[in-house]
Amino acid sequence: MKVSEAMSAPAVTIPPRAALGEAARQMDEYGVGSVLVVEGGTLRGIATDRDLAVRGLGRGLDGGAPVEAVMSPQVITVGVADDVYVAYRTLRRSGVRRLPVLDGHRVVGMLTVDDLLLDVFQRVADLLGPVAWSILEEPPGPPSADSPSHGT
Repeated sequence: MKVSEAMSAPAVTIPPRAALGEAARQMDEYGVGSVLVVEGGTLRGIATDRDLAVRGLGRGLDGGAPVEAVMSPQVITVGVADDVYVAYRTLRRSGVRRLPVLDGHRVVGMLTVDDLLLDVFQRVADLLGPVAWSILEEPPGPPSADSPSHGT
């Protein structure tokens, strides 16, 4: 499977001089824990919710400070056409939880540990589904009136 099949797209991006408050609003609006800092189409860094809290608020910065003041400029990435196992190895070796996905130099998505966990869970369900159905006499459904009730 390719990274492009597991990633979230598009990635949430913000310019380097955007305010920390705006970065926090974007994270909240899109339900993500990081924003990619992009300028002129080039990835400049990543800012996580932890960066906002520890490097921002923890150092006394207000919500109007630029996101570039707290971002991590060294970003570990994967390619859109990479095999997902490249991403697994990259995450394991680097210790990061998020990998921006690039197509050349252009940001096209984000791959997170959570995205890969969903893939693993789906693979396990696909593997165990036939086993589970072979054990059950009938597919599970809503309880009928004559089925035994549990816990009463």
